[in-house]
Amino acid sequence: MICVVVSVFPFYWIIVMATNTSQDIYSFPPKLWFGDNLLTNIENLFAKMDFFGSLLNTMIVAVGTTLLVLFFDSLAGFAFAKYDFPAKRFLFGLLLAMYILPTQLAIIPQYEIMVQLGWLGTLKALIVPAAANAFGIFWMRQYTSTGVPDELLDAARIEGAGFFRQYWHVVLPCVRPALAFLGIYTFIAAWNDYVLPLVMLVNPDELTLQVALAQLYAGHSTDYSMVMAGVLLAVIPLVLVFTFFARGFIADATKGALR
Repeated sequence: MICVVVSVFPFYWIIVMATNTSQDIYSFPPKLWFGDNLLTNIENLFAKMDFFGSLLNTMIVAVGTTLLVLFFDSLAGFAFAKYDFPAKRFLFGLLLAMYILPTQLAIIPQYEIMVQLGWLGTLKALIVPAAANAFGIFWMRQYTSTGVPDELLDAARIEGAGFFRQYWHVVLPCVRPALAFLGIYTFIAAWNDYVLPLVMLVNPDELTLQVALAQLYAGHSTDYSMVMAGVLLAVIPLVLVFTFFARGFIADATKGALR
């Protein structure tokens, strides 16, 4: 029960701050109940920034990245798990080495590549480099190794199914729980990413929510209740996506257990 309270309290506190004024946030003792200033804070937020434009940019990046990661990572995971090919062990070891390295090390090389391609300042600079990642390939490889029976693949080969038919008709139905988890993980990571959009997006019309909300900071005169209203609106899509994917994950995992 204590763990639940600790986990839920930050979200509760966001709502409290978003519905009160900045003066209420600084009051002592702090107000721990909802106020009636939410609509005013939202109106002020919309007047200060292009919220829906930034929301659309963030949605494009998060959805595009998630779809590409689910496709390429599951495809690569299937190949690593069920096929033998030259330098397989070396490539998988290289993949694990990439997973260990901090992602911040790739920011400068990635920036230079985007400049050479002419993609700097566009959403492509965030989506295309994130189309596959080491964690996702490793995760899908581990799940596919045990979650996809070799007998099913052998039967598909006897029926004349090639690599992509096996992937589409045999592998994907078996790894749906793993895809649901990877989808949640990738979408949340792409949605909450701040550093890479801050570096890559130089056009004010292309800003994602995290960067646009951070630009509302104005030192001691920051209207934190307005900022928290923006944070609250930015969290709602995450809750919806988590609920949708989590239900699919639990349902598929339960079916697998029953089988």
